[in-house]
Amino acid sequence: MSKSLRLSEKWFRRGLWLVALVFASFLIGLGGTVVGDLPRVERALELDDFIDRAAAAPLRETIKAAEKTELAASRELEQISLQLSAAQQASANARETFGNWIATRRATAQPDQDPELIARTKALDALKNKEDAVQRKVDAQHQIVIDARQGEQRARESLAVLERDAQDKLDAEYRRVELRVFGYRLALTLPLLAVAGWLFVKKRKGTYWPFVWGFIFFALFAFFVELVPYMPSYGGYVRYVVGILVTVLVGRYAIVALNRYLARQKLAEQQPDQVRREELSYDTALTRLGKNVCPGCERPVDLKNNEIDFCPHCGIGLFDHCGQCETRKSAFSKFCHACGTSAAARVPLASAAESANSFTSGGPVQPAV
Repeated sequence: MSKSLRLSEKWFRRGLWLVALVFASFLIGLGGTVVGDLPRVERALELDDFIDRAAAAPLRETIKAAEKTELAASRELEQISLQLSAAQQASANARETFGNWIATRRATAQPDQDPELIARTKALDALKNKEDAVQRKVDAQHQIVIDARQGEQRARESLAVLERDAQDKLDAEYRRVELRVFGYRLALTLPLLAVAGWLFVKKRKGTYWPFVWGFIFFALFAFFVELVPYMPSYGGYVRYVVGILVTVLVGRYAIVALNRYLARQKLAEQQPDQVRREELSYDTALTRLGKNVCPGCERPVDLKNNEIDFCPHCGIGLFDHCGQCETRKSAFSKFCHACGTSAAARVPLASAAESANSFTSGGPVQPAV
């Protein structure tokens, strides 16, 4: 159709298509914001919403107390371990000193050193007792840590059972929420798609067609781009079923439209030549002629052949002659390209012949009785 449009009209149409795209982009942005915010209509769910709180609360308190006890015992164990290391070092040093002193005493064999031997032995026993006492404290703290860990582990295992049951319930509720949110999105986008279909059928060639096409682009994007990522999968069944339904609907519409088109073409081909040319718009006829097809039946025609004046398929007139200069021209042209005479002012050949006969005979021809 672009070949039949005026230069200014071409640029205006391009500007209107730009308006349609800009309008669609703003609608898509608004729609994406609305679709993205739809999950907010549902309350955010947590695991605690489905767990047995009466049974879980004591277990969690037990875990907290065990963690606290284990932490305190670990800190105390660090301090006592340092004390044990110091006591062990002192005891080792005392034993080494005592051994050296014993060796010296044996060498001198002085009986007057027996009280000092007893005193040194008692001191060494005291260090050993202190070391043993610190070791018992270390063992006690180890036992406290072990008991706390085991108690915490038992509580965590019991709590894990409750959390697994709660997680199953939470997952099931998430699926229900997902379906509800998908329903909200479908309830929002499906009517838009239906309205877009109605606009495409009824209003796509109207005065405000840029806004119509902008809305159609928006509805298609909202349904097939923004809705599909949120579509429940269920192993792909939903996607395949929706794809089949959409394909069937589009295919049925195409088949019905094709049959209607063929029926209209068949009916139009039965009309007189003049009626068929009047029903064709000027731009449509020029567009089809520019594609080397018949404007009436849209079948291929060799328009470069000067001997073809009528479509060999449907019989519609493709070329005629100017009533002023008899130049061969397109039957759909509004003016003769050779002399500029309007095609509407063309006098039919039969009428011209009758007029010529009437003037040559001296008066109008009287009809025979």
